[in-house]
Amino acid sequence: MTQHQEVLATQASNPAAFLPVPPDNLICDADLIVNRAQLGAAIVDACLAANNAKDTRKAVVELLRETQKNGRAAIAAAFEKDPFAARPMTRAYTWLTDCLVNSAHFVSTHALHPNANPTEGERIALFAVGGYGRGEMAPQSDVDLLFLTPYKITGWAESVIESMLYILWDLRLKVGHSSRTVKDCIRLGGEDFTIRTALLEQRFLAGYISLSAQLTTRLENELFKGSESEFIDAKLAERDERHKKQGQRYVVEPNVKEGKGGLRDLQSLFWIAKYVYHVNTTRELVDLGLFHQDEFELFERAENFLWATRAHLHLINNRPTEQLSFDMQVMVAERLGYTDKDGRRAVEHFMQDYFRNATAVGDLTRILLTKLEDNHTKSAPLLERIFRRRPPKVKAGYIVTNNRISVADETEFLADKLNILRLFEEALRTGVLIHPDTMRLLQANLHLIDDDMRADPRAAKIFLDTLLKHGNPERALRRMNELGVLSAFIPEFEPIVAMMQFNMYHSYTVDEHTIQVISTYTQIEREDLIEELPLSSEILKRGINRKVLMVAMLLHDIGKGRDTDHSILGAKIAKKVAPRLGLNKEECKTVEWLVRYHLLMSDVAQKRDLSDPRTIRDFAKAVTSVKKLDLLTVLTVCDIRGVGPDVWNNWKATLIRNLYSLTRDALEGGAEAINTTQRTNEAKKSLRLRLKDWESKLVKEECARHYDPYWQGLPAEAHVAFAKLLQNLDGDEVHIDLEPDEDRDATRVLFALEDHPGIFSRLSGALALVGANVVDARTYTSKDGYATAAFWVQDAEGSPYEASRLGRLSQMIRKTLMGEVVTTEAMKSRDVIKKRERAFRVPTTITFDNEGSDIYTIIEVDTRDRPGLLYDLARSLASSNIYVASAVIATYGEQVVDTFYVKDMFGLKFYTESKQKTLEKRLRDAIAKGYERANG
Repeated sequence: MTQHQEVLATQASNPAAFLPVPPDNLICDADLIVNRAQLGAAIVDACLAANNAKDTRKAVVELLRETQKNGRAAIAAAFEKDPFAARPMTRAYTWLTDCLVNSAHFVSTHALHPNANPTEGERIALFAVGGYGRGEMAPQSDVDLLFLTPYKITGWAESVIESMLYILWDLRLKVGHSSRTVKDCIRLGGEDFTIRTALLEQRFLAGYISLSAQLTTRLENELFKGSESEFIDAKLAERDERHKKQGQRYVVEPNVKEGKGGLRDLQSLFWIAKYVYHVNTTRELVDLGLFHQDEFELFERAENFLWATRAHLHLINNRPTEQLSFDMQVMVAERLGYTDKDGRRAVEHFMQDYFRNATAVGDLTRILLTKLEDNHTKSAPLLERIFRRRPPKVKAGYIVTNNRISVADETEFLADKLNILRLFEEALRTGVLIHPDTMRLLQANLHLIDDDMRADPRAAKIFLDTLLKHGNPERALRRMNELGVLSAFIPEFEPIVAMMQFNMYHSYTVDEHTIQVISTYTQIEREDLIEELPLSSEILKRGINRKVLMVAMLLHDIGKGRDTDHSILGAKIAKKVAPRLGLNKEECKTVEWLVRYHLLMSDVAQKRDLSDPRTIRDFAKAVTSVKKLDLLTVLTVCDIRGVGPDVWNNWKATLIRNLYSLTRDALEGGAEAINTTQRTNEAKKSLRLRLKDWESKLVKEECARHYDPYWQGLPAEAHVAFAKLLQNLDGDEVHIDLEPDEDRDATRVLFALEDHPGIFSRLSGALALVGANVVDARTYTSKDGYATAAFWVQDAEGSPYEASRLGRLSQMIRKTLMGEVVTTEAMKSRDVIKKRERAFRVPTTITFDNEGSDIYTIIEVDTRDRPGLLYDLARSLASSNIYVASAVIATYGEQVVDTFYVKDMFGLKFYTESKQKTLEKRLRDAIAKGYERANG
């Protein structure tokens, strides 16, 4: 028996000696994960039985692969039963990994490269570093290893490392590794903060244990000590850069690991605490006075929630997915046991909890960093150090500490509960942040905000003064919200805090959206958006009831998340809240009206044909006065802009401006202002002026060939373009004109061709095939039998087509119209719903309106958006012999509202219920078949 076989044979008496002892509180019985005695004995037997290194490795890998498979299955099954047991789960994956890594180390050092009497230089120690070193492993986490030697690496150590890595790679583990001396660790850690952070969390696994004590001592004395400020600044800079890349915590598809309020933020918090205070657990921060007990519990809750979310993401995907995409949100919510209730989907309840935990992470970070500043461990910001200014003068009862406002005497401060609101006004007035200790004081005393205080007119005045008197109240409002003050003062606000709207349209939670709306308003008021929002800027300059508008903005979405229409419920809530905020009877009525109808202007502008006089008449009748029109316009603009960074565009701006202008004319000038004959005559006059170089006979013919709706429904530039397209048009020819329409953020596509049934279907199909999204469309038939159709389209990114692409686009459209492409067949490859969008439920609603237009029936189809939808609907209408005069398309993320102005083959409206039902069934069938095709 060889020497190394003797060593292995002695191991048989205690086969589990080289495997780590399981920690307490694993998610299931340790033997279900790894039976140490069985595994140890099997590995020793395999090594003794093998004839060579190749056979040894093969046998060991087979054993470890089976162990890994069974261990992972046991952890996953236990985690499925107890889906929030995140800490026991992370410990279990870490221990399983320890068993695999230590087995590989044992085999490499005892069976493959035995060295019974190594020299000092041949010693090697194995460490876990990074997240693995910390003992926090998700199902698909990387395995980061440090191989440490006393001096330059020897040939023996090199062989051991190589064999170990091959075994681990054969197990499909994602191994990150480095081979260094202690001296290398000090040098490289001094140069790179990522390496330094990994070393901060080194954990000895196996090998020469004396190197572990040496490494720990030298790291502390030669690298960590005295560099606390430097380390904190580096970690905060990393965090800021990460947040810039990942987006803020309110993004609707957050990154659980790297995003704001995610796990990396919590880890950074702990790294800083460990580096500065030498703690090994977060609980020790309570003993040091850095966290209160309730804050430590908040840390644990947030950490547990985020780890559970991340682990389920890994298990669902079987890979290290960190992005909580829409489809993943639904699946994770289901695994965590969330259910549909109170009119909201399970996923919305889950994401509300997610955002509340992300907010808690931000609060905890702020508390710790301020403590570090108080202890002068964290550097003041560079600009503050260079241009250090005197602390601002604060009112009696307040002091400024480290450029943060706090209270001079807590007992005196709390003696008057109105001081809770006054603090936010004072902070906003002086531009000074609130000290975290003072924030803690507020949170601990929220019970003081009771019914008496809510009914106190002085409290209402302080609150509204905070929102109206000191510029942008965004910071004060957000802090009030995060600390729970806003919900305590207006309890009706609490349900929408951190409430996610599960759709692709809204970029923010409902409470954050409300704050963004108010922030936009104050930017307009400061005259920062004159170029972007000239109409709203002009309205505010003329004068408006600021108090009414502010309260309406604050309450406009307060009814969300319930079964009832949020506008109706919100108006009922506003009726109760507005008087409490000190508004008089007339102001309360206006706020209630604004909340009830805050979507009206947006809906009319985006879903109705503004060239139809009836649209303007009905809207003017609903608004009743220019004063209310002004208020509603500003609220509408701020509301749309507050949805997300890319939602507002020139198209929406043009629609809102047109609706405002036409409605104001109607309110001030009566029926005469929207007289159709007058508008037709003005349009013809404009055309004559623009065609001055044409023969008068040709101009006269052009003016005579079109019916009134053509003159009222198109801009003057389109009339000119159509006049040119219709010249010399013959037979089966199709004349096309494509022009960028910068005022509307779209490309205008005009078609002139012989009229025939189904023209709208053909044209919309051709546009869908070239990837164009139709946002507006009008079709007219001339008196001499020609169709003039105007479409406004955008590309896949919601932008106008670049001028360089228009020639090719025109060719592709022409080929489709000439029959070179079979639209129904070609649509199959175009009309696809992306995987991440399949999680959304968008019910289909179809309504018929015979009152909204004097001439047409308005069919409104509200359903899920997809590339081929408009074509499917238009084809269904064409096959039912229905004439489409115009289509208005409003898109809200994955949802779309397609509105058609139609009449039957005899030029009549659809009055009878039977006809409406038949048509609705055909449209629903078209939607269902198209969706099935697009969903694969």
